[in-house]
Amino acid sequence: MTSPALLSIQSAAQTAGAKPLSGLEAKARRTAEDFETMFLELTLDQVFSSGGQEGPLGENGTGGGVYRSMLVKEYAGLVVRSGGVGIGDQVYREILRMQENRQ
Repeated sequence: MTSPALLSIQSAAQTAGAKPLSGLEAKARRTAEDFETMFLELTLDQVFSSGGQEGPLGENGTGGGVYRSMLVKEYAGLVVRSGGVGIGDQVYREILRMQENRQ
C-alpha cells in the first residue's frame, strides 16, 4: 500500500512537470523528510523546554510533558509538509549521490 505522503510527493513532482519518482527515489525522499522531521522535533523540543515550567505546557500540570511532545511532533510535521527548512532536500540529494556511487 502506498502512503499518503508518498502519493503527495509523486503528485507534486508530476504537477511541477518533473518525471515521476521511482521506488528508490520515493523511498529516499521519504527518508530525507523523516530525518528533517526528527531534527526539527529535537530542535523545537529544546525551544519549548527552555520556556520554563509554568503554564499549560509546564510539568506542574497533568501530562504537560506528554502534551508538549505531541505539540512539538505536530509542529515539526507541519513545517516539513509546508516545505521544510531545506535539510530534507540536502539529505535527499546526498542519499541519491551515495546510491549512484555504490552502483
